[in-house]
Amino acid sequence: MRLARVAMAAALLAVLVPALAVGEDATPAVLRGAVKHGLVLDEALLKSLPAISIDVTFEPGQGRKSGSYTGVPLWALLGKAEPIDAPGKNAGLRHTLLITGRDGYAAALALGEIDPHYEGKQVIVAYAGGEPSASFASLRLVVPGDAHGGRSVRDIESIESARGF
Repeated sequence: MRLARVAMAAALLAVLVPALAVGEDATPAVLRGAVKHGLVLDEALLKSLPAISIDVTFEPGQGRKSGSYTGVPLWALLGKAEPIDAPGKNAGLRHTLLITGRDGYAAALALGEIDPHYEGKQVIVAYAGGEPSASFASLRLVVPGDAHGGRSVRDIESIESARGF
């Protein structure tokens, strides 16, 4: 009887443990919204774009933290998706991006922050580095220069492009 329970528990664990592993069974993140081409941010797409590495330091409230991250510039992903602008002067400056993690945490960025013709901030969608380290299945938004790291969205589920009024 006890052997049967142990065997049943082992079988149950064999099924549940892979499903509980972080990011393994998660669907890939997506970039959608006011763009010509929605993107699935899978390993193939991310590897096809130029990668950069950045070092960041921020103070999230538990003391100063630093990390080195590698990923794809968010601007490059947007270039591939081709944002759709409303008519008008500098219409691209009215675009915003809402980056949402699988836990529901979200942060916003203005397109002018990452546009090289304006601020040109090197915001990346990281797939390597940091604590805990990211992977192609668990992407992280890294915004250099943010003092508290509040826009460092972990385990990205979606990047939504919206054009303003």
